[in-house]
Amino acid sequence: MSEKKGQWSSKLGFILASAGAAIGLGAIWKLPYVTGQSGGGAFFLIFVLFTLLIGLPMLLSEYILGRGTQSEAVTAYKKIAPTKLGWAWIGRLGVLGCFLLLTFYSVVGGWIFIYSGLGISGAVIDPATDPTELFGKVIGTPWITLVGLVLFTLTNVLVISLGVQNGIEKANKWMMPLLFIMFFVLVVRAVTLDGALEGIKFFLWPDFSNITGRALLEALGQSFFGLAVGFSCLVTYSSYLKKDVSLPNSAGSVVVLTVLVSFLAGLAIFPVVFAFNLEPTAGPGLLFMVLPTAFGQMPFGEVFLAMFLLLFLFATLTSSFSLYEIIVAAFMEISQKSRLLLTVLLGIIVFLAAIPAALSSSVLANVTIFEKSIFDATDFLVSNLMLPLGNLLIAIFLVHVVDKEFVKKELLMGSQLGQGYYSTYRILMLVVVPIVIVFVLINMLLQY
Repeated sequence: MSEKKGQWSSKLGFILASAGAAIGLGAIWKLPYVTGQSGGGAFFLIFVLFTLLIGLPMLLSEYILGRGTQSEAVTAYKKIAPTKLGWAWIGRLGVLGCFLLLTFYSVVGGWIFIYSGLGISGAVIDPATDPTELFGKVIGTPWITLVGLVLFTLTNVLVISLGVQNGIEKANKWMMPLLFIMFFVLVVRAVTLDGALEGIKFFLWPDFSNITGRALLEALGQSFFGLAVGFSCLVTYSSYLKKDVSLPNSAGSVVVLTVLVSFLAGLAIFPVVFAFNLEPTAGPGLLFMVLPTAFGQMPFGEVFLAMFLLLFLFATLTSSFSLYEIIVAAFMEISQKSRLLLTVLLGIIVFLAAIPAALSSSVLANVTIFEKSIFDATDFLVSNLMLPLGNLLIAIFLVHVVDKEFVKKELLMGSQLGQGYYSTYRILMLVVVPIVIVFVLINMLLQY
């Protein structure tokens, strides 16, 4: 017999959980280094525009599907198009995408676990420690990366096994506010460093000369990755939502929080990068090299760094919770097995599948896929190909398969908005979203 379906206890709980799904590695870890590799301010501006014009409508679309059907991702598509079962593959693609995403996301989560422990011990900002060498040692030592992977996986299993209210919602309610407070502390210190102005200019002043088809794809992928849309994670999350909650207000809050954290992340990272002559194109290790440098210049830097790393870990976990939840919820629906059993099994499978990515900077460093490491190839496949494809399919489904009145009713229910808002949403979904996604994908293919 299936377990009783969970629900969010409040509107705030849902917003913080949705924001938690979005605000994690996408905004804090990935956006700074992708921005650094893609030209700075122009890339960030394009990312914000994509987030508002494409990410926000897609976020609303997943909310509409989830709350309207009160079902997890795969079942939601089946309920709306029962005679056209092929559409359920959008949900299945989402489940597969979440799984693949977890295989490299969990690796980075493991790095953060290790850094959190080192931060508490004070080893990260020891004057004798070179941040670049320390990061190379962490990711290049097999047993260290595997220990981090185990710790990250176990934490996810524990929280997801507790369910929606007792696990995910409670974790988010205190993690997210604390993260914002620590971010403000870090930003204030970063922008007051000597030489910080060059970093601020790099991050905020648009220079479109460095924008290529690849950069456009990265910006679109970052928008989707940052909002956690395209894999139907938020279809599952919103299926636990009560009918009196305003979807536009909730989606707007999540987008504002995501853009704000992305903005703060850039202001926290790039002033430090330029103040200490670091390389903005350093890649995935950028954050881990910058943080010790920044906090090392602060009074009580060890304490602040330890706190920030722990909160960064929490933000990473809140995102991974949504990835685990969509998979667990889908298999609970079809197998009728307990949440605990399915969560444990998933944790074991994710751990085993993540081992190649975890070792791609050490014993598997020479193994490449299309000239990329296993870690980078998985990241590219998920972020730059599967996420845009997933969003394109959801957009087509919403506009051409789902009944217009169903969409309109769910979109406006619980809000004070009217026909104008619905009409704008529909035009974006019908024209802007698919055209931009197809254009960016074609542009990217022409670059290769």
